Amino acid sequence: MLVKEIMRKPVTVASVGTTLGEADQLLHSRGFRHLPVVDQGKLVGILTDRDIRFATSSLFHTPLHEGDLVTLAMSAHPLTADPLDPVEDAARIMRENKIGCLPVLDGGELVGILTGMDLLDALMTLTGVNQPSSRLEVTLRDQPGELARLTAFLGARHINIHSILTYPTPDSTVRTVLRVGSNQIRHLADDLRAAEFTVLWPLPMSSHLNPAGPR
Repeated sequence: MLVKEIMRKPVTVASVGTTLGEADQLLHSRGFRHLPVVDQGKLVGILTDRDIRFATSSLFHTPLHEGDLVTLAMSAHPLTADPLDPVEDAARIMRENKIGCLPVLDGGELVGILTGMDLLDALMTLTGVNQPSSRLEVTLRDQPGELARLTAFLGARHINIHSILTYPTPDSTVRTVLRVGSNQIRHLADDLRAAEFTVLWPLPMSSHLNPAGPR
């Protein structure tokens, strides 16, 4: 998935001549938290609702007023993304720099904006949770052929796989989370266990009925 597939467009912007009061009203009327600032169409900064609150509070070195320009409170030279950047790269940049958005530039032109909410929407799409499906979580050995063995097992039972996410664990296994097109997920999990797969979810029926175990 690429940034261009989930970014918001067209972008609502403020010019360098916009006042803080005007920007605050614009943010609230549109329900936005981030406002790119442009000068003759070129991106020069990002202003957030938090920037406005801080700049007009007593915590700011010289508190600003509603009539002051956005350039006095914005973050200049913001980090940006390209429309063809993978979504995961954009997410890494935002997380590492602790920022809530990335303006998207194509050849210097502002064509979109990517926010944390957009990344959450992308996660829902990637995991398949936004369509009818069931969740299956399996631990595989970290070696070639293991994922193929799992998908072959499901394919032989005509189980459609909507999504697969994998990640390594400290014990040198691979946690594999799938969304599958089956409403008989517990029976499927039992069949997987019988085939010597380590199924983490759903839990065995006995664990579901009596999570505390025998007394």
